[in-house]
Amino acid sequence: MSQMSIVLVDDHTLFRKGLAELLEREGAVRVADITGNPADVAGLLRTHHPDVLLLDLNIGGIDGITVMQELRAEGFNLPVLILTVSEAEEDLARALRSGANGYLLKSMEPDEVIDAIDRAGRGETVVAPGMTTKLVRLLDHKNNAVPSLLDTLTQREHEILTHLGRGESNKAIARQLDISYDTVKLHVRHVLAKLNLSSRVEAAVFAVENRVMKTGGEKR
Repeated sequence: MSQMSIVLVDDHTLFRKGLAELLEREGAVRVADITGNPADVAGLLRTHHPDVLLLDLNIGGIDGITVMQELRAEGFNLPVLILTVSEAEEDLARALRSGANGYLLKSMEPDEVIDAIDRAGRGETVVAPGMTTKLVRLLDHKNNAVPSLLDTLTQREHEILTHLGRGESNKAIARQLDISYDTVKLHVRHVLAKLNLSSRVEAAVFAVENRVMKTGGEKR
């Protein structure tokens, strides 16, 4: 396991310092910096360029998911792991649908947190062991809603989803459909939003699992 660097954001001083010390002690994670102030995060990311951001769900009354979305809007695309005491299914769903790469509980053991950081840094989506049953329920609900979700896509969005299922880049899709790169990006955002997906990787998996490519891009 290669050493990952992180920035840790949590408004509880003892918790963030204690967690940082535990992670550093294990040697598999380098804590680049810690803060309890959301306003500091963008600057810390620019300074340290960490592999993963560990972000509290509730930072002194400020919504961590909103902080994550603002960072995304500023162009920070590193993996974000939401860290929380909340075991509520709705919080898990909101975090993943908003683009978080994982949902960790503060009750997890240090080695579990380290493993989650490593996996997130390698591009995986990670959920605390205690939340897996709730994740399965969310996925079941999502799969049951597939036909109606697909019906919300336009003809062009179906075509975009088909190309995503083939693992094609935005540039390749733009060339094949003879539309601009920015137009493809816009369509991809719409597809993800309508299908309640958080990444183009999820969209590709969705397309394969639901045989979207078999339709040749036509609406069902």
